[in-house]
Amino acid sequence: MDGIDRIDFLPEPTDRRILSAIDPSTSGYHDEWRAEVTGWAPHYAEPIVRIRRKRLIASNVTIFAILSVILLLVWQSGLLFIELSPPKSEWAFEVTEIRQLQEQGLDGQGVRICMVDTGFSPTHSAFDGVEIIFKDMVGDSTEPVDYGTIGHGTMMAGLLISQSHQIGISPNVTLAVVAALSDNGDGVNSGDEAVVADAIRWCHQEFNADIISLSLGGQQKPDSEREGASVSATRMAVDSGIFVVAAAGNDGGGDDDGMVSAPGNVARVITVGATTRGGLIWSNSSIGSQLTETENPRQNPNLKPEIVSPGHMIISTGNDGDWYSSSGTSVSTVFVSGALALILQAHPELKPTENSNGSCIDSVKVALMNSAHQTDLVSQHDNHLGYGELRSQSWLQEISTSAQC
Repeated sequence: MDGIDRIDFLPEPTDRRILSAIDPSTSGYHDEWRAEVTGWAPHYAEPIVRIRRKRLIASNVTIFAILSVILLLVWQSGLLFIELSPPKSEWAFEVTEIRQLQEQGLDGQGVRICMVDTGFSPTHSAFDGVEIIFKDMVGDSTEPVDYGTIGHGTMMAGLLISQSHQIGISPNVTLAVVAALSDNGDGVNSGDEAVVADAIRWCHQEFNADIISLSLGGQQKPDSEREGASVSATRMAVDSGIFVVAAAGNDGGGDDDGMVSAPGNVARVITVGATTRGGLIWSNSSIGSQLTETENPRQNPNLKPEIVSPGHMIISTGNDGDWYSSSGTSVSTVFVSGALALILQAHPELKPTENSNGSCIDSVKVALMNSAHQTDLVSQHDNHLGYGELRSQSWLQEISTSAQC
């Protein structure tokens, strides 16, 4: 290779594709001689210009050095970093048929939802242009504030009313958020049951909610002589025709006490468990007991939990304009609350009135039972999976053909 690198190549005068190898060091090598020998005379034969390998290597090194310097300068300036779009959980909106209802023009307009949670922070860009009614029962703030760990209430609100990036389930509902829970100092959101009960009554009596969404729950106390304050407030709400959707709880697995969280144990409440992508039960979703507090068997359509929906690694609005991932039956609850808002928009006759007695809730729950997506794991009802997984479009169709109240 070294020998070849030191020779010149001269084209043939009749066909420039044919080359002759010439050693430039040959004695007597000059323009006239090589022109005569190669048949170019009287014209001079010009060798094909080639870049020597050593020069090529040197050039590559020089170019590499220049590019390295340029990349270093760009990296230091920060221009090298490309801002990627945040992730989404569109699969959850698709599998629950939320997007199908939205394609029909349903967005929750005219429906009133009240969330009892850790509060709400409106600073995220996904809430631009949104008006939230805020009630503080943790502190005395007149402006919206979230007292929770990782902005729990803000995440739940984002699933419901986000206006950008990942459009919420029912983005045009009239939403009230009551701050009744807060971080207890150990990274756990908790609150006094009496405060939660007051928040539920405020949603019922002051805000006049159509739906109360409770992404919370406490431990049932079957041996207690009196039902808890939150259970009593919830029972009053549903008996007045207000829909209450509550989390089944996150104590599944080895620590499961065999009962859904209170006030999800109230018969007319829609109690929601959590599934993963693919429809499998989330490992921490609470199991339900089919006996009431008085040891009486539960009856359809009030077997617990009634329904499951996506609740594993779901993206929603977080603090400081970020998007967070969250898992739990809290998330699943919002999917059902939001889907119900779309259905009440389509069927406003189902919304509570001054004369409501809860019969509309019964009809809507029968439709939910009949429309739930059942797998091989669910025949009629399962203590983990309820009647099946939420299918909003099917729920609406079932209500449109069968619901009477």
